[in-house]
Amino acid sequence: MTTDLETVIQDLLASEYSSPIRMIGFNTAEHWSEDVSEDIAREIQRRCDLQQTEVPPALRVFIDRHIGDRRQLTLRLA
Repeated sequence: MTTDLETVIQDLLASEYSSPIRMIGFNTAEHWSEDVSEDIAREIQRRCDLQQTEVPPALRVFIDRHIGDRRQLTLRLA
């Protein structure tokens, strides 16, 4: 199972996971872990904004929980 950032985001957008609550990043070589939920939520929202698509329903609560009203709109450059 691949768990790099890009694969996780693609799997989330493809609805491979239902109702995620939190995302934790681990680096066992450096002995640390951290909550990366907000970073992932922002990236998912950014990609949906750029593609002019809605956030998948299974991710809406996750996005609202981690960025809510702090959403930063992304403008498409033409």
